Amino acid sequence: MAAINTEYKEPSYGNWRVPRSAGLGNLGAIGTGIVMVGLLLGITSFAIWGLLPGLAVLAVAGISALLLTVKDKHGQSIVDRTATRMSFRISKGSGTNLYRSGPLGVTQWGMYQLPGLAAKSTLYEFSDSYKRPFALLHVPATNHFTVIFSTEPDGASLVDPEQVDAWVANWGGWLAGLADEAGLDAAAVTVETAPDSGYRLRNEVEMNIDPNAPAFAQAILREVVDTYPEGSATVRAWVSLTFNASLRSGSKKRTPEDVARDLASRIPGLSARLQSTGAGIARPMSAQELCEVVRIAYDPPAALIIDEAHAAGSPVSLSWGEVGPTATQASWDDYRHDSAFSASWTMTGAPRGSVNSSVLSRLLAPHGDIDRKRISLLYRPMDSARAAAVVERDQNNANVRITSGTRPSARALVDARSAVQTAQEEAQGAGLVNFGMVVTATVTDKERLADAVAAIEQTSGTARVLLRRAYGSQDTAFAASLPLGLVLPKHSMVPSEIKDAL
Repeated sequence: MAAINTEYKEPSYGNWRVPRSAGLGNLGAIGTGIVMVGLLLGITSFAIWGLLPGLAVLAVAGISALLLTVKDKHGQSIVDRTATRMSFRISKGSGTNLYRSGPLGVTQWGMYQLPGLAAKSTLYEFSDSYKRPFALLHVPATNHFTVIFSTEPDGASLVDPEQVDAWVANWGGWLAGLADEAGLDAAAVTVETAPDSGYRLRNEVEMNIDPNAPAFAQAILREVVDTYPEGSATVRAWVSLTFNASLRSGSKKRTPEDVARDLASRIPGLSARLQSTGAGIARPMSAQELCEVVRIAYDPPAALIIDEAHAAGSPVSLSWGEVGPTATQASWDDYRHDSAFSASWTMTGAPRGSVNSSVLSRLLAPHGDIDRKRISLLYRPMDSARAAAVVERDQNNANVRITSGTRPSARALVDARSAVQTAQEEAQGAGLVNFGMVVTATVTDKERLADAVAAIEQTSGTARVLLRRAYGSQDTAFAASLPLGLVLPKHSMVPSEIKDAL
């Protein structure tokens, strides 16, 4: 009788790839077009004007091609970096990097509305089919509606690795199922770590302590309440789903009431499926809870006041027009908002090779040099029909890059094999999801910002993700890291199709 091997083997994950358009060498479709047009104009110049004008035209075409093909490790060309600097200088010269609100600000009616991409957003509150209130955030600039779930992740401590693998598999299935949700455009997971004020623990103990318990036991509990908040941290997580006002292209745009009526029956199912992914108990956030989260993000010391009010049993009443900062200033590499300073990064490269399920654990963990840390994973699921076309086109483009030269590079060969594997997995029923990451570190003292930056850049190395400082767009990256469901490509002035073709 053969022995059964019961040794556990930890699975690995990978094969993330960035679709690229077909072109010569490292050039995309637009870059290849520029080269071909430059050659054509050069030949025409030789024939009409002579040698020197033809060489000048070819030199201009060659320099343009170099500016597009020479890129750094983050995939940024000289043209991209120059455009970013020029855009920030224009913004700084016109004063749009500064924001003032309230009675002495520039906002209408003297309100403390949010700056930037969420400035014109409107917050509603409705009830789902379980009679639970849920917040519905409307961003009119993109006609998006966002519903946010508050979760209580179980964590991986003292959990069998088989259970963690099951959570990861269920999370992949949950993401793949989002592609079939009618009207859904994007999803995001936001994890925030911050110091624990201790008020919630104190309130919980005081409400449940038995007055008839021995004095020694009561003293131990009160000592725990007094000493636990020192050096401890709290971890909170939210999942936001963003829906389009139109269910399909060309259909009539729905009102907030229509969207809420549609989501009221779908929210219980979405939250129930989240529990199988390790997210714990998932429930929709109310409008008041969302107001508190955003208010604390822009002004961290407000957390102590809000927690103290909750511990005292005094309800906190905030409206959406009161959660914004009084003043902000976006600099080239940091962002000042009320009493805090923040720095944000965006992911430019997923982990290369294969990784295990705990690859992001150190990046997500609390850090002593950072007062508040927020990591947001942004997802844009593709429907099945579009995903099939995307993987087939990507596979064809990868084959073109191999056959366009006499000796294809090793990177091109690996890229082609990865494209084939992605196409095979999609054909077997796997979902296709575009994803990214935004990381924000916040401190209340300007002198500690350098330490916070060093902490993020060090832990990102252990997470094997490539992060790039959001230079020139710190305010936008800060807003994107909040659980507001902002779909950044919809706010961009340059279509994503053109960016991919470069």
